[in-house]
Amino acid sequence: MIRIRPYKSADADVILSWCRDEKSFYQWSAGVLGDYPITQDDFSFVEKLMPFTAFDESGILGFFTLRKPDNSDDELRFGFVIVAPEKRGKGYGKAMLRQGLKFAFELYGADKVSLGVFENNPSAYYCYKAVGFKDAVLDLTETYNILGEEWKCRELTAENPIYSD
Repeated sequence: MIRIRPYKSADADVILSWCRDEKSFYQWSAGVLGDYPITQDDFSFVEKLMPFTAFDESGILGFFTLRKPDNSDDELRFGFVIVAPEKRGKGYGKAMLRQGLKFAFELYGADKVSLGVFENNPSAYYCYKAVGFKDAVLDLTETYNILGEEWKCRELTAENPIYSD
């Protein structure tokens, strides 16, 4: 059974080991945490957010943050969502996101949860869609210049109530 708990700085080495190349690092962080590779000190930035670690009986298997994108209590935003490479494609990401959504909606009382995902990360996109996120229509698509390429970011949102047993 997957559970989430508040992130501990001792989790950083395991989480950072999951980004084994520049592309996966930037798909995960969009460069917000700094240039690849980052240190534990660089990663301590996430402690200013609401960071969570996902785990089961085998150990740490995922990580994400929540934050308020503005001054409203109505919306929370997922960030830095990552699952251990050996756990990907097996339902762990979906289970972790469902736990995060349950927290956001039932415990925090958010009306909406949002996130951004790069178009070049289809596995993450389909994972988000599978737990109920929908494409948001924006006037302008956010783009990033990463590794000499232009990466487009899709905006997704989930409305309360989304979580169901």
